[in-house]
Amino acid sequence: METSVPDVFAAAILNSQPMGFYATAQLVRDAQEHGVEARPADINHSDWDCTLEDRPSGTLHARHASMEQDIRTKHALRLGFRQIDGFSEEWGRVIESARGAGFDSVRDLWLRTGLPPKALERLAHANAFGSLGLTRRDALWAVKALRRAGDKDDLPLFAHAAMPEIEPDMHLPSMPPGQQVIEDYRHLHLSLQAHPVSFLRADLDARGIVPHGRLSEIPNGHRVAIAGLVLVRQRPGIGNAIFMTLEDETGIANTILWPRTFERFRPIIMGSRLIGISGVVQNEKDVIHIVGDHFEDLSPLLSRLSEEATTIDPTLPVDEVKRPVQGSWRHPRQTLSPADMVRADNPDRFRHPRSGDSFVRLAKDKPALDQMAAVEHAAKVMPKGRNFH
Repeated sequence: METSVPDVFAAAILNSQPMGFYATAQLVRDAQEHGVEARPADINHSDWDCTLEDRPSGTLHARHASMEQDIRTKHALRLGFRQIDGFSEEWGRVIESARGAGFDSVRDLWLRTGLPPKALERLAHANAFGSLGLTRRDALWAVKALRRAGDKDDLPLFAHAAMPEIEPDMHLPSMPPGQQVIEDYRHLHLSLQAHPVSFLRADLDARGIVPHGRLSEIPNGHRVAIAGLVLVRQRPGIGNAIFMTLEDETGIANTILWPRTFERFRPIIMGSRLIGISGVVQNEKDVIHIVGDHFEDLSPLLSRLSEEATTIDPTLPVDEVKRPVQGSWRHPRQTLSPADMVRADNPDRFRHPRSGDSFVRLAKDKPALDQMAAVEHAAKVMPKGRNFH
Protein backbone atom coordinates (compact mmCIF):
# COMPACT_ATOMS: atom_id res chain seq x y z
CA MET A 1 0.00 0.00 0.00
CA GLU A 2 1.28 3.48 -0.81
CA THR A 3 2.51 5.80 1.91
CA SER A 4 0.49 8.99 2.46
CA VAL A 5 2.04 12.36 3.36
CA PRO A 6 -0.97 14.55 4.24
CA ASP A 7 1.20 17.38 5.60
CA VAL A 8 2.93 17.89 2.25
CA PHE A 9 -0.32 17.43 0.34
CA ALA A 10 -2.17 19.98 2.52
CA ALA A 11 0.48 22.67 2.05
CA ALA A 12 0.62 22.07 -1.71
CA ILE A 13 -3.13 22.17 -2.28
CA LEU A 14 -3.63 25.25 -0.09
CA ASN A 15 -0.94 27.07 -2.05
CA SER A 16 -2.77 26.15 -5.26
CA GLN A 17 -6.11 27.60 -4.17
CA PRO A 18 -8.65 28.58 -5.37
CA MET A 19 -9.40 25.29 -7.11
CA GLY A 20 -13.18 25.26 -6.91
CA PHE A 21 -14.66 22.28 -5.11
CA TYR A 22 -13.18 22.26 -1.60
CA ALA A 23 -13.05 25.28 0.69
CA THR A 24 -9.92 26.05 2.70
CA ALA A 25 -11.63 25.12 5.97
CA GLN A 26 -12.41 21.65 4.61
CA LEU A 27 -8.84 21.07 3.45
CA VAL A 28 -7.36 22.14 6.78
CA ARG A 29 -9.82 20.04 8.74
CA ASP A 30 -9.05 16.97 6.63
CA ALA A 31 -5.33 17.51 7.24
CA GLN A 32 -5.94 17.76 10.99
CA GLU A 33 -7.90 14.51 10.94
CA HIS A 34 -4.90 12.88 9.25
CA GLY A 35 -2.60 13.92 12.08
CA VAL A 36 -1.38 17.27 10.79
CA GLU A 37 -1.12 20.07 13.35
CA ALA A 38 -2.34 23.35 11.83
CA ARG A 39 -0.75 26.56 13.09
CA PRO A 40 -2.08 30.10 12.57
CA ALA A 41 -0.71 32.80 10.30
CA ASP A 42 1.81 34.86 12.26
CA ILE A 43 4.08 37.79 11.46
CA ASN A 44 7.15 35.99 12.87
CA HIS A 45 6.55 32.53 11.42
CA SER A 46 4.50 32.75 8.23
CA ASP A 47 5.54 33.30 4.64
CA TRP A 48 3.21 34.25 1.83
CA ASP A 49 2.65 30.55 1.07
CA CYS A 50 1.70 27.89 3.59
CA THR A 51 4.83 26.13 4.89
CA LEU A 52 5.83 23.04 6.87
CA GLU A 53 7.45 23.13 10.31
CA ASP A 54 8.96 20.40 12.47
CA ARG A 55 6.66 18.93 15.11
CA PRO A 56 5.95 15.76 17.10
CA SER A 57 3.80 13.01 15.63
CA GLY A 58 0.10 13.80 15.54
CA THR A 59 -2.98 11.73 16.28
CA LEU A 60 -5.25 10.34 13.60
CA HIS A 61 -8.99 10.78 13.77
CA ALA A 62 -10.75 7.54 14.68
CA ARG A 63 -12.28 7.23 11.21
CA HIS A 64 -8.76 6.99 9.72
CA ALA A 65 -7.35 4.57 12.31
CA SER A 66 -7.02 1.80 9.73
CA MET A 67 -4.53 3.94 7.80
CA GLU A 68 -2.16 4.45 10.72
CA GLN A 69 0.67 2.34 9.27
CA ASP A 70 0.48 4.10 5.91
CA ILE A 71 0.39 7.76 6.96
CA ARG A 72 3.70 9.54 7.45
CA THR A 73 3.01 12.94 8.96
CA LYS A 74 6.26 14.61 10.05
CA HIS A 75 5.43 18.32 9.90
CA ALA A 76 3.04 20.93 11.18
CA LEU A 77 1.23 23.10 8.67
CA ARG A 78 1.84 26.84 9.09
CA LEU A 79 -0.82 28.94 7.39
CA GLY A 80 0.56 31.59 5.08
CA PHE A 81 -0.41 35.21 4.64
CA ARG A 82 -2.26 34.15 1.48
CA GLN A 83 -5.03 32.90 3.77
CA ILE A 84 -5.77 36.41 5.09
CA ASP A 85 -8.65 38.01 3.24
CA GLY A 86 -7.56 41.14 1.35
CA PHE A 87 -3.85 40.74 2.15
CA SER A 88 -1.67 41.16 -0.94
CA GLU A 89 1.22 38.95 -1.99
CA GLU A 90 3.43 42.03 -2.20
CA TRP A 91 2.86 42.74 1.51
CA GLY A 92 3.58 39.13 2.38
CA ARG A 93 6.85 39.10 0.47
CA VAL A 94 7.94 42.35 2.14
CA ILE A 95 7.44 40.78 5.57
CA GLU A 96 9.44 37.72 4.52
CA SER A 97 12.39 39.80 3.33
CA ALA A 98 12.45 42.24 6.27
CA ARG A 99 11.83 39.81 9.15
CA GLY A 100 15.36 38.59 9.87
CA ALA A 101 15.45 37.32 13.45
CA GLY A 102 11.88 38.47 13.98
CA PHE A 103 9.77 41.50 14.86
CA ASP A 104 9.45 42.50 18.50
CA SER A 105 6.47 44.88 18.28
CA VAL A 106 3.81 46.24 15.97
CA ARG A 107 5.84 49.41 15.63
CA ASP A 108 8.97 47.43 14.74
CA LEU A 109 7.07 45.65 11.97
CA TRP A 110 5.70 48.95 10.68
CA LEU A 111 9.06 50.75 10.64
CA ARG A 112 11.05 47.91 9.07
CA THR A 113 8.54 46.97 6.38
CA GLY A 114 6.95 50.32 5.58
CA LEU A 115 3.61 48.57 5.18
CA PRO A 116 0.55 50.84 5.05
CA PRO A 117 -1.74 50.91 8.10
CA LYS A 118 -4.46 48.99 6.26
CA ALA A 119 -2.05 46.07 5.85
CA LEU A 120 -1.27 46.09 9.58
CA GLU A 121 -4.97 46.21 10.37
CA ARG A 122 -5.62 43.17 8.22
CA LEU A 123 -2.87 41.32 10.07
CA ALA A 124 -4.42 42.34 13.38
CA HIS A 125 -7.92 41.27 12.30
CA ALA A 126 -6.45 37.90 11.28
CA ASN A 127 -4.92 37.49 14.76
CA ALA A 128 -1.44 37.32 13.24
CA PHE A 129 0.39 38.97 16.18
CA GLY A 130 0.15 35.97 18.49
CA SER A 131 3.93 35.55 18.71
CA LEU A 132 4.05 39.02 20.31
CA GLY A 133 1.45 38.02 22.89
CA LEU A 134 -1.14 40.34 21.36
CA THR A 135 -4.80 39.50 20.89
CA ARG A 136 -6.84 40.89 18.01
CA ARG A 137 -8.01 43.87 20.04
CA ASP A 138 -4.58 44.55 21.50
CA ALA A 139 -2.99 44.48 18.06
CA LEU A 140 -5.64 46.74 16.53
CA TRP A 141 -5.18 49.18 19.40
CA ALA A 142 -1.42 49.18 18.79
CA VAL A 143 -1.90 49.79 15.07
CA LYS A 144 -4.22 52.72 15.72
CA ALA A 145 -1.66 54.18 18.14
CA LEU A 146 1.14 54.35 15.56
CA ARG A 147 2.33 57.83 14.64
CA ARG A 148 1.34 58.07 11.00
CA ALA A 149 1.94 61.76 10.29
CA GLY A 150 1.21 62.48 6.67
CA ASP A 151 -0.47 59.15 6.06
CA LYS A 152 -3.61 59.41 3.95
CA ASP A 153 -5.59 57.69 6.71
CA ASP A 154 -4.85 60.45 9.22
CA LEU A 155 -7.23 63.32 9.77
CA PRO A 156 -5.59 66.64 8.81
CA LEU A 157 -6.16 68.04 12.28
CA PHE A 158 -3.93 65.35 13.84
CA ALA A 159 -1.46 64.75 11.01
CA HIS A 160 1.18 67.04 12.54
CA ALA A 161 0.15 66.90 16.17
CA ALA A 162 2.74 65.95 18.76
CA MET A 163 1.96 62.57 20.29
CA PRO A 164 3.61 60.70 23.14
CA GLU A 165 6.10 58.07 22.00
CA ILE A 166 4.62 55.48 24.37
CA GLU A 167 0.93 55.20 25.13
CA PRO A 168 -0.14 53.93 28.53
CA ASP A 169 -1.20 50.28 28.56
CA MET A 170 -4.90 49.68 28.04
CA HIS A 171 -6.69 46.71 29.52
CA LEU A 172 -9.13 45.87 26.77
CA PRO A 173 -11.97 43.42 27.46
CA SER A 174 -11.32 39.97 26.06
CA MET A 175 -13.29 38.90 23.00
CA PRO A 176 -15.70 36.02 23.71
CA PRO A 177 -14.70 32.68 22.12
CA GLY A 178 -17.69 32.65 19.80
CA GLN A 179 -16.86 36.12 18.52
CA GLN A 180 -13.25 35.00 17.99
CA VAL A 181 -14.50 32.25 15.70
CA ILE A 182 -16.69 34.70 13.77
CA GLU A 183 -13.69 36.98 13.25
CA ASP A 184 -11.58 34.00 12.13
CA TYR A 185 -14.14 33.13 9.48
CA ARG A 186 -14.53 36.76 8.48
CA HIS A 187 -10.83 37.29 7.83
CA LEU A 188 -9.45 33.77 7.22
CA HIS A 189 -12.51 31.75 6.12
CA LEU A 190 -11.66 29.13 8.75
CA SER A 191 -10.91 28.89 12.46
CA LEU A 192 -8.23 26.87 14.26
CA GLN A 193 -9.80 27.73 17.62
CA ALA A 194 -13.17 25.97 17.46
CA HIS A 195 -15.92 24.97 15.07
CA PRO A 196 -18.91 27.36 15.00
CA VAL A 197 -21.41 24.55 15.60
CA SER A 198 -19.66 23.54 18.84
CA PHE A 199 -21.08 26.68 20.49
CA LEU A 200 -24.60 25.64 19.52
CA ARG A 201 -24.49 22.03 20.66
CA ALA A 202 -26.74 22.58 23.69
CA ASP A 203 -29.42 24.13 21.43
CA LEU A 204 -29.07 21.30 18.93
CA ASP A 205 -29.21 18.64 21.65
CA ALA A 206 -32.45 20.20 22.92
CA ARG A 207 -33.88 19.74 19.41
CA GLY A 208 -32.86 16.07 19.32
CA ILE A 209 -30.19 16.71 16.68
CA VAL A 210 -27.48 14.03 16.52
CA PRO A 211 -23.79 14.97 16.06
CA HIS A 212 -22.36 13.68 12.80
CA GLY A 213 -19.76 11.68 14.67
CA ARG A 214 -22.50 9.45 16.07
CA LEU A 215 -24.23 8.61 12.80
CA SER A 216 -22.40 5.27 12.61
CA GLU A 217 -24.30 4.26 15.75
CA ILE A 218 -27.71 4.78 14.11
CA PRO A 219 -29.14 1.59 12.55
CA ASN A 220 -29.93 1.52 8.85
CA GLY A 221 -33.49 2.64 8.14
CA HIS A 222 -33.96 4.67 11.34
CA ARG A 223 -34.99 8.31 11.31
CA VAL A 224 -32.54 10.90 12.52
CA ALA A 225 -32.16 14.68 12.72
CA ILE A 226 -28.82 16.33 11.91
CA ALA A 227 -27.56 19.88 11.43
CA GLY A 228 -24.46 21.60 10.16
CA LEU A 229 -22.88 24.27 8.01
CA VAL A 230 -23.68 23.74 4.35
CA LEU A 231 -20.46 23.02 2.46
CA VAL A 232 -21.61 21.66 -0.90
CA ARG A 233 -24.83 21.31 -2.88
CA GLN A 234 -24.44 19.08 -5.90
CA ARG A 235 -26.85 18.02 -8.64
CA PRO A 236 -25.15 15.55 -11.02
CA GLY A 237 -26.22 15.54 -14.63
CA ILE A 238 -27.08 11.86 -14.47
CA GLY A 239 -29.77 10.73 -12.04
CA ASN A 240 -32.42 12.59 -10.09
CA ALA A 241 -30.81 12.75 -6.66
CA ILE A 242 -29.43 15.99 -5.22
CA PHE A 243 -26.58 15.78 -2.69
CA MET A 244 -25.68 18.06 0.20
CA THR A 245 -22.62 17.91 2.44
CA LEU A 246 -22.89 19.31 5.97
CA GLU A 247 -20.22 19.86 8.61
CA ASP A 248 -20.46 20.11 12.38
CA GLU A 249 -17.77 20.03 15.07
CA THR A 250 -17.59 16.22 14.92
CA GLY A 251 -17.34 15.63 11.18
CA ILE A 252 -19.06 15.49 7.80
CA ALA A 253 -22.55 14.23 6.93
CA ASN A 254 -23.75 13.47 3.42
CA THR A 255 -27.42 13.84 2.57
CA ILE A 256 -29.59 12.90 -0.40
CA LEU A 257 -32.85 14.54 -1.42
CA TRP A 258 -35.21 14.05 -4.32
CA PRO A 259 -36.31 16.78 -6.77
CA ARG A 260 -39.84 17.03 -5.36
CA THR A 261 -38.43 17.56 -1.85
CA PHE A 262 -35.93 20.08 -3.21
CA GLU A 263 -38.66 22.17 -4.85
CA ARG A 264 -40.71 22.14 -1.65
CA PHE A 265 -37.83 23.39 0.49
CA ARG A 266 -35.85 25.31 -2.16
CA PRO A 267 -35.54 28.66 -0.27
CA ILE A 268 -34.23 26.90 2.85
CA ILE A 269 -31.90 24.54 1.00
CA MET A 270 -30.37 27.28 -1.14
CA GLY A 271 -30.37 30.07 1.46
CA SER A 272 -29.30 28.46 4.73
CA ARG A 273 -25.80 28.76 6.13
CA LEU A 274 -26.71 26.43 9.01
CA ILE A 275 -29.38 23.88 8.16
CA GLY A 276 -31.29 21.20 10.04
CA ILE A 277 -32.29 18.03 8.16
CA SER A 278 -34.57 15.17 9.18
CA GLY A 279 -34.58 11.92 7.28
CA VAL A 280 -33.80 8.23 7.11
CA VAL A 281 -30.34 6.73 7.60
CA GLN A 282 -28.83 4.69 4.78
CA ASN A 283 -25.83 2.77 6.08
CA GLU A 284 -24.31 0.31 3.64
CA LYS A 285 -20.83 -1.05 4.40
CA ASP A 286 -20.12 1.98 6.62
CA VAL A 287 -21.01 4.42 3.82
CA ILE A 288 -23.63 6.65 5.46
CA HIS A 289 -26.17 8.96 3.83
CA ILE A 290 -29.25 10.67 5.20
CA VAL A 291 -32.22 10.70 2.83
CA GLY A 292 -33.68 14.07 3.82
CA ASP A 293 -37.39 14.82 3.74
CA HIS A 294 -37.65 17.88 6.01
CA PHE A 295 -35.38 20.94 6.14
CA GLU A 296 -35.14 23.87 8.55
CA ASP A 297 -33.06 27.04 8.37
CA LEU A 298 -31.12 27.21 11.63
CA SER A 299 -28.91 30.12 10.54
CA PRO A 300 -30.39 32.46 13.20
CA LEU A 301 -28.76 30.27 15.87
CA LEU A 302 -25.40 31.55 14.66
CA SER A 303 -26.19 34.85 16.35
CA ARG A 304 -25.34 33.09 19.62
CA LEU A 305 -21.70 33.25 18.63
CA SER A 306 -21.69 37.03 18.47
CA GLU A 307 -21.09 39.23 21.49
CA GLU A 308 -23.58 41.62 19.89
CA ALA A 309 -26.44 39.10 20.15
CA THR A 310 -29.14 40.02 22.63
CA THR A 311 -31.79 38.08 24.47
CA ILE A 312 -34.52 40.50 23.35
CA ASP A 313 -37.27 38.91 21.30
CA PRO A 314 -37.62 41.07 18.15
CA THR A 315 -41.19 39.87 17.61
CA LEU A 316 -42.34 41.99 20.55
CA PRO A 317 -43.64 45.55 20.02
CA VAL A 318 -41.36 48.26 21.31
CA ASP A 319 -43.27 48.84 24.55
CA GLU A 320 -43.32 45.13 25.34
CA VAL A 321 -39.57 44.84 25.00
CA LYS A 322 -39.20 46.80 28.23
CA ARG A 323 -42.36 45.75 30.05
CA PRO A 324 -44.73 43.10 28.66
CA VAL A 325 -48.35 43.98 29.29
CA GLN A 326 -51.34 41.72 29.63
CA GLY A 327 -53.74 41.58 26.71
CA SER A 328 -51.16 42.54 24.09
CA TRP A 329 -51.25 41.33 20.50
CA ARG A 330 -48.97 38.39 21.33
CA HIS A 331 -51.06 35.28 21.95
CA PRO A 332 -50.21 33.64 25.31
CA ARG A 333 -49.58 30.31 23.58
CA GLN A 334 -47.62 31.79 20.71
CA THR A 335 -44.00 30.58 20.80
CA LEU A 336 -42.59 32.44 17.84
CA SER A 337 -38.90 32.80 18.64
CA PRO A 338 -36.39 35.25 17.19
CA ALA A 339 -35.05 32.36 15.12
CA ASP A 340 -38.52 31.58 13.74
CA MET A 341 -39.17 35.25 13.03
CA VAL A 342 -36.14 35.69 10.78
CA ARG A 343 -36.27 32.34 9.02
CA ALA A 344 -35.59 32.67 5.30
CA ASP A 345 -38.89 31.02 4.43
CA ASN A 346 -40.97 33.34 6.61
CA PRO A 347 -42.34 36.07 4.30
CA ASP A 348 -43.39 38.21 7.28
CA ARG A 349 -40.06 38.06 9.09
CA PHE A 350 -39.63 41.84 9.07
CA ARG A 351 -43.27 42.78 9.77
CA HIS A 352 -45.40 43.28 12.84
CA PRO A 353 -47.80 40.27 12.98
CA ARG A 354 -50.84 42.46 13.69
CA SER A 355 -50.38 45.75 11.89
CA GLY A 356 -48.13 44.58 9.07
CA ASP A 357 -45.87 47.59 9.65
CA SER A 358 -42.16 47.22 9.05
CA PHE A 359 -40.08 46.47 12.12
CA VAL A 360 -37.54 48.94 10.78
CA ARG A 361 -40.06 51.71 11.41
CA LEU A 362 -41.56 50.26 14.57
CA ALA A 363 -38.40 49.30 16.41
CA LYS A 364 -37.29 52.72 17.60
CA ASP A 365 -35.88 50.88 20.58
CA LYS A 366 -32.55 49.68 19.13
CA PRO A 367 -32.27 46.25 20.85
CA ALA A 368 -35.25 44.94 18.87
CA LEU A 369 -33.34 45.21 15.61
CA ASP A 370 -29.97 44.31 17.11
CA GLN A 371 -30.98 40.65 17.24
CA MET A 372 -31.78 40.62 13.54
CA ALA A 373 -28.50 42.41 12.81
CA ALA A 374 -26.62 39.87 14.91
CA VAL A 375 -28.16 37.01 12.93
CA GLU A 376 -27.09 38.59 9.66
CA HIS A 377 -23.65 39.51 11.05
CA ALA A 378 -22.85 35.96 12.18
CA ALA A 379 -24.43 34.10 9.27
CA LYS A 380 -22.85 36.29 6.60
CA VAL A 381 -19.29 35.20 7.44
CA MET A 382 -20.08 31.47 7.50
CA PRO A 383 -19.59 29.41 4.31
CA LYS A 384 -22.39 29.90 1.81
CA GLY A 385 -22.04 26.38 0.50
CA ARG A 386 -20.77 25.68 -2.99
CA ASN A 387 -23.16 24.68 -5.74
CA PHE A 388 -22.19 22.29 -8.52
CA HIS A 389 -24.02 20.65 -11.41
